[in-house]
Amino acid sequence: MKTIFDLAQVITKVPHPFINSSLTELGIVTDIDLEDNMVSLVFAWPFPDIPIRDQLIESIEKVVSNMGFNLQYTERIMTTAEKNDFLILEKKGWKG
Repeated sequence: MKTIFDLAQVITKVPHPFINSSLTELGIVTDIDLEDNMVSLVFAWPFPDIPIRDQLIESIEKVVSNMGFNLQYTERIMTTAEKNDFLILEKKGWKG
């Protein structure tokens, strides 16, 4: 049986497609929780209307599903401090 630790190990490795960091390192995926077969987490976006929003959600859904779990999530906009941290990592790790 997979545990929250196993799940977190996998989720924390999901990379951002354009930044050399994982979604959790960037602060986009937070508050990972597992209850029964349901994974719940929060997507915190640095800005509204992120063009690759669906792609990022699908990348997490895929690993959660591959581990045999279902995903439910909420979304919010990052706080100013979270966004500042994100922008520093984005600048440092941008692949473009």
